[in-house]
Amino acid sequence: MQRLSLIGFGEAARTFARAARWEGPVRVFDIKTSEAATRYAKLIEYRALRLRGCETSSEAVRRARVILSLVTADQASVVGLEAASAIEEGALYLDMNSVAPGTKRMTAAKIDGAGGRYVDVAIMAPVSPQALGVPLLLAGPHAPAGGDALAAAGFTNIDVAGARIGDASAVKMIRSVIVKGIEALTAEAMIAAERAGVTKTVLASLGGEWPAQADYNLERMLVHGLRRAAEMEEVAITLDDLGVEPLMTRGTITRQRALGGLGIPSPAGLAVKLAEIEGARGTA
Repeated sequence: MQRLSLIGFGEAARTFARAARWEGPVRVFDIKTSEAATRYAKLIEYRALRLRGCETSSEAVRRARVILSLVTADQASVVGLEAASAIEEGALYLDMNSVAPGTKRMTAAKIDGAGGRYVDVAIMAPVSPQALGVPLLLAGPHAPAGGDALAAAGFTNIDVAGARIGDASAVKMIRSVIVKGIEALTAEAMIAAERAGVTKTVLASLGGEWPAQADYNLERMLVHGLRRAAEMEEVAITLDDLGVEPLMTRGTITRQRALGGLGIPSPAGLAVKLAEIEGARGTA
């Protein structure tokens, strides 16, 4: 692992690095080190995990044999272009970002055209608490080599979706229509139920584990809503490319972005979350 690089150091990359205990020779770049307000905190995160911080993404990519790209959806193609300018001949570029198949194919053309080997990787579940055991779906002509590299890095749940770039991403994007859509529907229903004073009755009528599930769904939106909205923009592109009008997905984008933009640090308990959401609305 002496020639592994990470591009992006958000929740996923931090979780993987902490679990794998990658050290020293592993290089990392995150765009927040380019901003004065967030630079110091990111450098502290690198040092805590004994990783070597880089000043640019190109510096992190240069001389690396395996690159894991873990950035926000809106930055995926940007860092892919930067990587193409510095990638070594034959180096593996594992695009683990939640973007449309078409976006991945465009990035693949840049990487492969520069002599690298692009792999479409979809992370199929939240990285916490599974960490290196999170399901990974790979696609593309270099998927087998990518799977070997990920296994060497410590990942344990790897599968290949197909030989075409975009096969893994398509599964992830279409699945997100349901997963993120249910989150958005949950938020809409729970906010309405709270204002009507019938939250407990509604949850009881749904049965099963819905009280805990509703709490979890709101937690994911409050903490990750902005990132999820960006991902759902890519889902909408995927559906449009397939000739399916993304009617429900557009609503999911709006709801995810609205809750993620409230800036509420996900307090414990559904009732407290709903009270905080209502309070934020009142303040606005």
